[in-house]
Amino acid sequence: MKTIAFFDTKSYDKESFLKYAGENLNIRFFENKLNKDTVSMAACCDAVCAFVNDSIDKTVIETLEKYGVGLIAMRCAGYNNVDLKAARGRIKVVRVPAYSPYSVAEHAIGMILLLNRKLHKAYIRTRDHNFSLEGLTGFDLKEKTVGIIGTGKIGCTFADICKGFGMNILGYDPYKNESFIGQYVSLDELLEKSDIISLHCPLTKENKHLINDQTVEKMKNGVFIINTSRGQLIDTQSIINGLKSGKVGAAGLDVYEEETALFFEDYSEEVINDDVLSTLISMPNVLVTSHQAFLTKEALSAIAKTTVENIEDFFEGKELKNEILI
Repeated sequence: MKTIAFFDTKSYDKESFLKYAGENLNIRFFENKLNKDTVSMAACCDAVCAFVNDSIDKTVIETLEKYGVGLIAMRCAGYNNVDLKAARGRIKVVRVPAYSPYSVAEHAIGMILLLNRKLHKAYIRTRDHNFSLEGLTGFDLKEKTVGIIGTGKIGCTFADICKGFGMNILGYDPYKNESFIGQYVSLDELLEKSDIISLHCPLTKENKHLINDQTVEKMKNGVFIINTSRGQLIDTQSIINGLKSGKVGAAGLDVYEEETALFFEDYSEEVINDDVLSTLISMPNVLVTSHQAFLTKEALSAIAKTTVENIEDFFEGKELKNEILI
């Protein structure tokens, strides 16, 4: 029987993974995130299962190798938190390249609808028996232009939904996708013409802070910015500056560049020592959700199934079809 150290565990993780783990896998669930301070929990384990906010740097990888851990199974699509150079020749790294593009795309649409039609404000008002409509005016999505940065499976699914609203669809991606139903344009043209900009690209060294002071300046006045991808695609201070000036009309952020120590945890009884995040949350035209776009029953099931298959393939010596090659 092989033992898997499962980090950053939540109740929904246990439920979905125990459904697919066979008799040959012994999963040890830990609530702690994987980092240099917690990696010792993986001692005597054969593999580790990690998530988006675990910190798998060179020190962690060297320690895992010393413990005899042969596999890092990421239960997500992204892997920017893994030092792949350090892992090369030491530990195999696999991921879940796709689980439910609908979960993330639908969450992005939900953020747009809430921010546009002020549903969060209306909810609070009516609970206080305030039925005034002042300040709740939105706009029709029909014939508005949405710019999609990143046209993989999620970006294409998001585009399909936008088409149903009758929107004009622009796309930017260095790698064009035949399934994309919109019009490919340059990044500058997308920034200049879009009423709503939604990010659906992976984080790379080249696109870190893709949204910054210079790119915000090129956007339409009152633009909506939606990010359900990775927090570091956006320079948060640039978004705040744009919100304060009115250049940015609203922001829907399911990810945040300094989310690692905060997201997925309950700090409702504590003071958050993050002035940038506190500023964002205080703004009436900003919606922050804690990296929950993936969180549907269908997505959780697909993540668990693929991750367990990746782990079993490794121990059975099969081809690792979802290996991250360096």
